[in-house]
Amino acid sequence: MAKIATTTENAKQILDMNAFDISKAELIDNELLRRRLNNTGALSVLFYQKPIEMRSASGVWMTSIDGTRYLDLYNNVPSVGHNHPVVVEAITQQLSQLNTNTRYLNKTVDVYLERLKSTLPASLDKMILCCTGSEANDLALRMMEKCTGKRGVIVTQSAYHGNTRAVTDVSPSASKTGLVANHVRTVPAPAIENYDGDISAAFVRRISAAIDSLEQSEYGFAGFLADSIFSSDGVYPEPAGMLAAVMQLVHERGGLYIADEVQPGFTRTGDAFWGFQRHGFEPDIVTMGKPMGNGYPMAGVAANDMLVKEFSEDVGYFNTFGGNTVAAAAGNAVLDVIRNDQLQANSKKTGAYLSQQLKTLASKDTRIREVRGAGLYIGIELCANDNSPDPALATALIEGLREKKILIGAAGPYGHILKVRPPLCLKQAEANLFVDTLRELLAG
Repeated sequence: MAKIATTTENAKQILDMNAFDISKAELIDNELLRRRLNNTGALSVLFYQKPIEMRSASGVWMTSIDGTRYLDLYNNVPSVGHNHPVVVEAITQQLSQLNTNTRYLNKTVDVYLERLKSTLPASLDKMILCCTGSEANDLALRMMEKCTGKRGVIVTQSAYHGNTRAVTDVSPSASKTGLVANHVRTVPAPAIENYDGDISAAFVRRISAAIDSLEQSEYGFAGFLADSIFSSDGVYPEPAGMLAAVMQLVHERGGLYIADEVQPGFTRTGDAFWGFQRHGFEPDIVTMGKPMGNGYPMAGVAANDMLVKEFSEDVGYFNTFGGNTVAAAAGNAVLDVIRNDQLQANSKKTGAYLSQQLKTLASKDTRIREVRGAGLYIGIELCANDNSPDPALATALIEGLREKKILIGAAGPYGHILKVRPPLCLKQAEANLFVDTLRELLAG
Protein backbone atom coordinates (compact mmCIF):
# COMPACT_ATOMS: atom_id res chain seq x y z
CA MET A 1 0.00 0.00 0.00
CA ALA A 2 1.30 3.45 -0.88
CA LYS A 3 2.19 5.66 2.06
CA ILE A 4 2.14 9.36 2.82
CA ALA A 5 5.01 10.93 4.79
CA THR A 6 3.83 12.91 7.80
CA THR A 7 6.35 12.88 10.64
CA THR A 8 9.36 15.15 10.97
CA GLU A 9 13.01 14.22 10.63
CA ASN A 10 14.59 12.73 13.76
CA ALA A 11 11.23 11.73 15.19
CA LYS A 12 11.30 8.66 17.43
CA GLN A 13 9.11 5.59 17.33
CA ILE A 14 7.25 5.16 20.62
CA LEU A 15 8.88 1.81 21.43
CA ASP A 16 12.36 3.31 20.93
CA MET A 17 11.87 5.69 23.84
CA ASN A 18 13.62 4.58 27.01
CA ALA A 19 14.50 1.31 25.24
CA PHE A 20 17.47 -1.00 25.60
CA ASP A 21 19.77 -0.92 22.58
CA ILE A 22 19.94 -4.58 21.57
CA SER A 23 23.03 -3.91 19.44
CA LYS A 24 24.93 -3.48 22.72
CA ALA A 25 23.74 -6.73 24.28
CA GLU A 26 27.14 -8.37 23.97
CA LEU A 27 28.60 -5.72 26.27
CA ILE A 28 26.39 -6.77 29.18
CA ASP A 29 27.12 -9.90 31.18
CA ASN A 30 23.55 -11.00 31.86
CA GLU A 31 22.44 -14.55 31.08
CA LEU A 32 18.73 -13.75 31.40
CA LEU A 33 19.11 -10.87 28.95
CA ARG A 34 20.75 -13.20 26.43
CA ARG A 35 17.93 -15.70 26.86
CA ARG A 36 15.31 -13.01 26.31
CA LEU A 37 16.93 -11.73 23.12
CA ASN A 38 17.41 -15.29 21.89
CA ASN A 39 13.71 -15.96 22.45
CA THR A 40 12.26 -12.73 21.06
CA GLY A 41 14.85 -11.37 18.64
CA ALA A 42 14.50 -7.99 16.94
CA LEU A 43 11.02 -7.38 18.36
CA SER A 44 12.29 -7.46 21.94
CA VAL A 45 11.30 -4.39 23.98
CA LEU A 46 13.18 -3.81 27.22
CA PHE A 47 13.68 -0.65 29.27
CA TYR A 48 17.02 0.95 30.11
CA GLN A 49 20.57 0.31 28.94
CA LYS A 50 20.90 -2.04 31.93
CA PRO A 51 17.56 -3.92 31.93
CA ILE A 52 16.15 -4.69 35.38
CA GLU A 53 14.98 -8.12 36.48
CA MET A 54 11.94 -7.47 38.66
CA ARG A 55 10.81 -9.78 41.45
CA SER A 56 7.81 -8.14 43.14
CA ALA A 57 5.83 -4.93 43.50
CA SER A 58 3.44 -3.18 45.88
CA GLY A 59 1.71 0.19 45.64
CA VAL A 60 3.99 2.54 43.71
CA TRP A 61 7.11 0.49 44.38
CA MET A 62 8.77 -2.31 42.43
CA THR A 63 11.55 -4.56 43.77
CA SER A 64 14.26 -6.11 41.63
CA ILE A 65 15.79 -9.54 42.06
CA ASP A 66 18.67 -8.08 44.11
CA GLY A 67 16.28 -6.40 46.56
CA THR A 68 16.53 -2.86 45.17
CA ARG A 69 13.28 -0.88 45.49
CA TYR A 70 12.26 1.44 42.66
CA LEU A 71 9.67 4.22 42.79
CA ASP A 72 7.43 3.53 39.79
CA LEU A 73 6.33 6.74 38.06
CA TYR A 74 5.77 4.97 34.75
CA ASN A 75 3.09 2.33 35.20
CA ASN A 76 -0.55 3.23 34.59
CA VAL A 77 -1.45 -0.46 34.14
CA PRO A 78 -1.63 -1.24 37.91
CA SER A 79 -3.76 1.89 38.18
CA VAL A 80 -4.77 1.51 41.83
CA GLY A 81 -1.33 0.24 42.87
CA HIS A 82 0.79 -2.81 42.17
CA ASN A 83 -0.70 -6.00 43.62
CA HIS A 84 -3.48 -4.19 45.48
CA PRO A 85 -4.76 -6.74 48.04
CA VAL A 86 -8.42 -6.07 47.24
CA VAL A 87 -7.87 -6.81 43.54
CA VAL A 88 -5.67 -9.83 44.26
CA GLU A 89 -8.29 -11.28 46.60
CA ALA A 90 -11.12 -10.71 44.13
CA ILE A 91 -9.22 -12.40 41.29
CA THR A 92 -8.11 -15.30 43.49
CA GLN A 93 -11.57 -15.94 44.91
CA GLN A 94 -13.29 -15.81 41.51
CA LEU A 95 -10.64 -17.99 39.87
CA SER A 96 -11.16 -20.62 42.54
CA GLN A 97 -14.91 -20.69 41.80
CA LEU A 98 -15.51 -20.09 38.09
CA ASN A 99 -13.45 -18.85 35.16
CA THR A 100 -15.50 -18.90 31.97
CA ASN A 101 -16.71 -16.74 29.11
CA THR A 102 -19.78 -14.58 28.61
CA ARG A 103 -21.80 -17.24 26.79
CA TYR A 104 -23.04 -18.13 30.27
CA LEU A 105 -24.96 -15.86 32.60
CA ASN A 106 -23.07 -14.74 35.67
CA LYS A 107 -24.08 -11.94 38.03
CA THR A 108 -20.51 -10.76 38.56
CA VAL A 109 -20.24 -9.79 34.90
CA ASP A 110 -23.47 -7.80 34.75
CA VAL A 111 -22.86 -6.07 38.06
CA TYR A 112 -19.57 -4.89 36.61
CA LEU A 113 -21.10 -3.77 33.32
CA GLU A 114 -23.77 -1.76 35.11
CA ARG A 115 -21.28 -0.14 37.47
CA LEU A 116 -18.97 0.75 34.58
CA LYS A 117 -21.84 2.18 32.51
CA SER A 118 -22.87 4.36 35.45
CA THR A 119 -19.58 6.28 35.08
CA LEU A 120 -20.32 7.07 31.42
CA PRO A 121 -22.88 9.32 29.70
CA ALA A 122 -26.31 7.70 29.57
CA SER A 123 -26.18 7.75 25.77
CA LEU A 124 -23.43 5.12 25.85
CA ASP A 125 -25.73 2.36 26.97
CA LYS A 126 -24.00 -0.69 25.48
CA MET A 127 -20.66 -2.25 26.45
CA ILE A 128 -18.55 -4.78 24.55
CA LEU A 129 -15.71 -6.28 26.57
CA CYS A 130 -12.43 -7.55 25.16
CA CYS A 131 -8.87 -8.04 26.41
CA THR A 132 -6.65 -5.23 25.12
CA GLY A 133 -6.91 -1.60 24.15
CA SER A 134 -5.77 -2.59 20.66
CA GLU A 135 -8.78 -4.87 20.33
CA ALA A 136 -11.06 -2.15 21.64
CA ASN A 137 -9.80 0.44 19.16
CA ASP A 138 -9.90 -2.09 16.33
CA LEU A 139 -13.56 -2.81 17.08
CA ALA A 140 -14.35 0.89 17.39
CA LEU A 141 -12.83 1.59 13.96
CA ARG A 142 -14.86 -1.23 12.44
CA MET A 143 -18.04 0.15 13.99
CA MET A 144 -17.23 3.64 12.73
CA GLU A 145 -16.60 2.41 9.18
CA LYS A 146 -19.80 0.38 9.12
CA CYS A 147 -21.98 3.14 10.52
CA THR A 148 -20.62 5.95 8.31
CA GLY A 149 -19.98 3.94 5.16
CA LYS A 150 -16.58 5.62 4.96
CA ARG A 151 -13.04 4.75 6.01
CA GLY A 152 -10.98 7.93 6.39
CA VAL A 153 -9.69 8.61 9.92
CA ILE A 154 -7.98 11.63 11.49
CA VAL A 155 -5.47 11.23 14.35
CA THR A 156 -2.70 13.38 15.82
CA GLN A 157 0.83 13.20 14.43
CA SER A 158 2.39 11.19 17.27
CA ALA A 159 -0.67 9.22 18.32
CA TYR A 160 -0.53 5.65 19.54
CA HIS A 161 -3.70 3.57 19.65
CA GLY A 162 -2.52 -0.04 19.62
CA ASN A 163 -1.00 -2.82 17.54
CA THR A 164 -3.51 -4.70 15.43
CA ARG A 165 -3.10 -4.10 11.70
CA ALA A 166 -6.00 -1.62 11.54
CA VAL A 167 -4.94 0.21 14.69
CA THR A 168 -1.27 0.35 13.69
CA ASP A 169 -2.46 2.27 10.62
CA VAL A 170 -3.80 4.99 12.94
CA SER A 171 -0.75 4.97 15.24
CA PRO A 172 1.87 7.20 13.59
CA SER A 173 4.22 6.92 16.55
CA ALA A 174 4.48 3.17 15.95
CA SER A 175 5.92 3.76 12.47
CA LYS A 176 9.67 3.51 11.97
CA THR A 177 9.39 5.05 8.50
CA GLY A 178 7.38 8.17 9.31
CA LEU A 179 4.64 7.05 6.93
CA VAL A 180 0.93 6.45 7.47
CA ALA A 181 -1.73 4.68 5.44
CA ASN A 182 -3.54 6.51 2.64
CA HIS A 183 -6.88 6.53 4.49
CA VAL A 184 -5.34 8.35 7.48
CA ARG A 185 -4.73 12.05 7.92
CA THR A 186 -2.69 13.47 10.80
CA VAL A 187 -2.86 16.83 12.55
CA PRO A 188 -0.37 18.35 15.02
CA ALA A 189 -1.26 17.97 18.68
CA PRO A 190 -2.89 21.02 20.32
CA ALA A 191 0.37 22.58 21.46
CA ILE A 192 1.47 26.22 21.55
CA GLU A 193 4.37 25.51 19.21
CA ASN A 194 2.03 23.98 16.62
CA TYR A 195 -0.66 26.66 16.52
CA ASP A 196 -0.65 30.45 16.69
CA GLY A 197 -3.13 32.34 18.85
CA ASP A 198 -6.23 30.46 19.94
CA ILE A 199 -5.12 26.82 20.13
CA SER A 200 -8.68 25.47 20.20
CA ALA A 201 -9.80 27.39 17.11
CA ALA A 202 -6.60 26.60 15.21
CA PHE A 203 -6.85 22.90 16.10
CA VAL A 204 -10.42 22.79 14.79
CA ARG A 205 -9.37 24.53 11.57
CA ARG A 206 -6.60 22.00 11.00
CA ILE A 207 -8.99 19.10 11.55
CA SER A 208 -11.47 20.73 9.15
CA ALA A 209 -8.75 20.87 6.48
CA ALA A 210 -7.95 17.19 7.10
CA ILE A 211 -11.64 16.36 6.66
CA ASP A 212 -11.63 18.24 3.36
CA SER A 213 -8.65 16.19 2.23
CA LEU A 214 -10.35 12.91 3.10
CA GLU A 215 -13.62 13.92 1.44
CA GLN A 216 -11.69 14.62 -1.75
CA SER A 217 -10.18 11.14 -1.60
CA GLU A 218 -11.69 7.75 -2.31
CA TYR A 219 -12.03 7.08 1.43
CA GLY A 220 -14.27 9.87 2.65
CA PHE A 221 -14.40 11.04 6.27
CA ALA A 222 -15.45 8.45 8.84
CA GLY A 223 -14.28 10.10 12.04
CA PHE A 224 -11.74 11.41 14.50
CA LEU A 225 -9.86 9.20 16.98
CA ALA A 226 -8.06 10.80 19.91
CA ASP A 227 -6.57 10.00 23.28
CA SER A 228 -8.15 12.73 25.41
CA ILE A 229 -4.83 13.82 26.95
CA PHE A 230 -2.70 13.29 23.82
CA SER A 231 -0.34 11.03 25.75
CA SER A 232 2.11 9.98 23.06
CA ASP A 233 2.14 13.44 21.49
CA GLY A 234 3.60 14.80 24.72
CA VAL A 235 0.68 15.30 27.18
CA TYR A 236 -1.58 18.21 26.17
CA PRO A 237 -4.60 18.46 28.49
CA GLU A 238 -5.36 22.14 27.94
CA PRO A 239 -7.33 24.13 27.24
CA ALA A 240 -10.08 22.13 28.91
CA GLY A 241 -13.16 22.17 26.70
CA MET A 242 -11.36 22.32 23.36
CA LEU A 243 -12.44 18.85 22.30
CA ALA A 244 -16.12 19.78 22.53
CA ALA A 245 -15.61 22.04 19.50
CA VAL A 246 -13.90 19.16 17.68
CA MET A 247 -16.87 16.91 18.44
CA GLN A 248 -19.24 19.52 17.01
CA LEU A 249 -17.20 19.80 13.81
CA VAL A 250 -16.95 16.03 13.42
CA HIS A 251 -20.73 15.68 13.65
CA GLU A 252 -21.35 18.58 11.28
CA ARG A 253 -19.19 16.81 8.71
CA GLY A 254 -20.94 13.45 9.15
CA GLY A 255 -18.29 11.63 11.16
CA LEU A 256 -18.03 9.90 14.52
CA TYR A 257 -15.79 10.75 17.47
CA ILE A 258 -13.90 7.91 19.18
CA ALA A 259 -12.43 8.82 22.58
CA ASP A 260 -9.50 6.55 23.40
CA GLU A 261 -9.55 6.50 27.21
CA VAL A 262 -7.03 3.72 27.73
CA GLN A 263 -4.60 6.17 29.36
CA PRO A 264 -6.62 9.19 30.60
CA GLY A 265 -9.58 7.17 31.88
CA PHE A 266 -10.38 5.72 35.32
CA THR A 267 -9.74 9.01 37.22
CA ARG A 268 -6.20 9.46 35.92
CA THR A 269 -6.74 13.18 35.20
CA GLY A 270 -8.24 13.88 38.64
CA ASP A 271 -10.91 16.28 37.37
CA ALA A 272 -13.22 13.52 36.18
CA PHE A 273 -13.53 9.77 35.85
CA TRP A 274 -12.93 10.00 32.08
CA GLY A 275 -10.52 12.28 30.24
CA PHE A 276 -13.15 13.45 27.75
CA GLN A 277 -15.35 14.69 30.60
CA ARG A 278 -12.80 17.47 31.25
CA HIS A 279 -13.83 18.80 27.84
CA GLY A 280 -17.58 18.72 28.44
CA PHE A 281 -18.85 16.52 25.62
CA GLU A 282 -20.13 13.01 24.94
CA PRO A 283 -18.20 10.94 22.38
CA ASP A 284 -19.93 8.52 20.02
CA ILE A 285 -17.64 5.68 21.09
CA VAL A 286 -15.35 5.29 24.11
CA THR A 287 -12.53 2.75 24.24
CA MET A 288 -10.78 1.67 27.43
CA GLY A 289 -8.16 -0.81 28.52
CA LYS A 290 -5.17 -1.33 30.81
CA PRO A 291 -6.27 0.31 34.09
CA MET A 292 -9.59 -1.59 34.14
CA GLY A 293 -8.18 -4.71 35.79
CA ASN A 294 -5.07 -3.33 37.50
CA GLY A 295 -2.88 -5.63 35.46
CA TYR A 296 -5.43 -8.31 34.61
CA PRO A 297 -6.00 -8.06 30.81
CA MET A 298 -9.21 -6.12 30.25
CA ALA A 299 -10.56 -3.66 27.70
CA GLY A 300 -13.89 -2.47 26.40
CA VAL A 301 -15.91 -0.40 23.96
CA ALA A 302 -18.86 1.76 24.99
CA ALA A 303 -21.33 2.89 22.32
CA ASN A 304 -25.01 3.57 21.88
CA ASP A 305 -27.54 0.92 21.00
CA MET A 306 -28.02 2.19 17.43
CA LEU A 307 -24.32 1.87 16.56
CA VAL A 308 -24.10 -1.62 18.06
CA LYS A 309 -27.22 -2.79 16.18
CA GLU A 310 -26.00 -1.36 12.88
CA PHE A 311 -22.58 -2.93 13.24
CA SER A 312 -24.07 -6.33 14.10
CA GLU A 313 -26.14 -6.42 10.90
CA ASP A 314 -23.09 -7.61 8.94
CA VAL A 315 -20.94 -9.43 11.46
CA GLY A 316 -21.12 -10.85 14.94
CA TYR A 317 -18.57 -10.23 17.67
CA PHE A 318 -17.51 -12.56 20.46
CA ASN A 319 -14.34 -12.50 22.54
CA THR A 320 -13.61 -15.69 24.45
CA PHE A 321 -11.68 -14.00 27.24
CA GLY A 322 -13.30 -10.56 27.04
CA GLY A 323 -15.51 -10.04 30.07
CA ASN A 324 -14.78 -13.44 31.59
CA THR A 325 -15.79 -13.90 35.21
CA VAL A 326 -12.30 -13.33 36.60
CA ALA A 327 -11.91 -10.15 34.57
CA ALA A 328 -15.26 -8.91 35.86
CA ALA A 329 -14.18 -9.63 39.44
CA ALA A 330 -10.97 -7.68 38.85
CA GLY A 331 -12.91 -4.79 37.31
CA ASN A 332 -15.35 -4.66 40.22
CA ALA A 333 -12.44 -4.63 42.68
CA VAL A 334 -10.76 -1.75 40.85
CA LEU A 335 -13.95 0.30 41.02
CA ASP A 336 -14.20 -0.51 44.73
CA VAL A 337 -10.65 0.65 45.38
CA ILE A 338 -11.07 3.86 43.36
CA ARG A 339 -14.12 4.69 45.48
CA ASN A 340 -12.96 3.48 48.89
CA ASP A 341 -9.40 4.81 48.64
CA GLN A 342 -10.65 8.09 47.11
CA LEU A 343 -8.19 7.79 44.26
CA GLN A 344 -9.80 10.42 42.06
CA ALA A 345 -9.36 12.97 44.84
CA ASN A 346 -5.80 11.76 45.38
CA SER A 347 -5.04 12.04 41.68
CA LYS A 348 -6.29 15.61 41.65
CA LYS A 349 -4.61 16.70 44.91
CA THR A 350 -1.27 14.88 44.61
CA GLY A 351 -1.11 15.59 40.89
CA ALA A 352 -1.64 19.33 41.47
CA TYR A 353 1.00 19.32 44.20
CA LEU A 354 3.52 17.49 42.02
CA SER A 355 2.84 19.78 39.05
CA GLN A 356 3.40 22.86 41.20
CA GLN A 357 6.69 21.52 42.59
CA LEU A 358 7.87 20.75 39.06
CA LYS A 359 6.84 24.22 37.83
CA THR A 360 8.83 25.76 40.68
CA LEU A 361 11.82 23.71 39.54
CA ALA A 362 11.21 24.81 35.94
CA SER A 363 11.23 28.48 36.99
CA LYS A 364 14.86 27.98 38.08
CA ASP A 365 16.05 25.79 35.20
CA THR A 366 15.49 26.93 31.62
CA ARG A 367 16.06 23.41 30.31
CA ILE A 368 12.53 22.60 31.49
CA ARG A 369 10.54 24.34 28.80
CA GLU A 370 7.11 23.49 30.19
CA VAL A 371 5.34 21.35 32.77
CA ARG A 372 1.80 20.40 31.82
CA GLY A 373 -0.70 17.81 32.87
CA ALA A 374 -3.92 16.91 34.60
CA GLY A 375 -4.05 14.90 37.79
CA LEU A 376 -1.41 12.19 37.83
CA TYR A 377 -0.57 12.49 34.16
CA ILE A 378 2.21 15.03 33.73
CA GLY A 379 4.60 15.88 30.91
CA ILE A 380 7.95 17.61 31.53
CA GLU A 381 9.21 19.09 28.25
CA LEU A 382 12.98 19.47 27.97
CA CYS A 383 14.80 21.82 25.65
CA ALA A 384 18.32 22.83 24.65
CA ASN A 385 19.78 26.34 24.84
CA ASP A 386 18.19 27.27 21.50
CA ASN A 387 14.78 26.10 22.81
CA SER A 388 14.81 23.07 20.50
CA PRO A 389 13.70 19.64 21.78
CA ASP A 390 16.41 17.90 23.81
CA PRO A 391 15.92 14.12 23.67
CA ALA A 392 19.52 13.56 24.78
CA LEU A 393 18.80 15.31 28.08
CA ALA A 394 15.61 13.28 28.48
CA THR A 395 17.53 10.04 27.95
CA ALA A 396 20.24 11.10 30.40
CA LEU A 397 17.63 11.96 33.04
CA ILE A 398 15.72 8.72 32.50
CA GLU A 399 18.90 6.69 32.94
CA GLY A 400 19.99 8.88 35.84
CA LEU A 401 16.66 8.47 37.60
CA ARG A 402 16.93 4.73 37.12
CA GLU A 403 20.30 4.81 38.88
CA LYS A 404 18.60 6.78 41.67
CA LYS A 405 15.91 4.07 41.88
CA ILE A 406 13.10 5.97 40.10
CA LEU A 407 11.38 4.64 36.98
CA ILE A 408 9.96 7.05 34.41
CA GLY A 409 9.06 7.12 30.71
CA ALA A 410 9.25 9.44 27.69
CA ALA A 411 6.80 10.86 25.18
CA GLY A 412 6.59 13.36 22.35
CA PRO A 413 7.71 13.11 18.74
CA TYR A 414 11.39 13.23 19.68
CA GLY A 415 11.25 11.49 23.05
CA HIS A 416 12.14 14.80 24.75
CA ILE A 417 9.27 14.87 27.24
CA LEU A 418 9.43 13.03 30.55
CA LYS A 419 6.15 11.20 31.08
CA VAL A 420 5.01 11.00 34.72
CA ARG A 421 2.23 8.42 35.02
CA PRO A 422 2.38 6.60 38.39
CA PRO A 423 -0.22 4.39 40.04
CA LEU A 424 -3.00 6.57 41.41
CA CYS A 425 -2.03 5.92 45.04
CA LEU A 426 1.11 8.09 44.83
CA LYS A 427 1.72 10.00 48.08
CA GLN A 428 3.09 13.51 48.56
CA ALA A 429 6.29 12.19 50.13
CA GLU A 430 6.92 10.05 47.04
CA ALA A 431 6.25 13.04 44.79
CA ASN A 432 8.82 15.00 46.82
CA LEU A 433 11.36 12.22 46.39
CA PHE A 434 11.00 12.46 42.63
CA VAL A 435 11.26 16.26 42.48
CA ASP A 436 14.28 16.32 44.80
CA THR A 437 16.03 13.63 42.76
CA LEU A 438 15.27 15.37 39.47
CA ARG A 439 16.61 18.63 40.90
CA GLU A 440 19.79 16.85 41.99
CA LEU A 441 20.34 15.34 38.54
CA LEU A 442 19.76 18.63 36.75
CA ALA A 443 22.25 20.30 39.06
CA GLY A 444 24.82 17.76 37.87
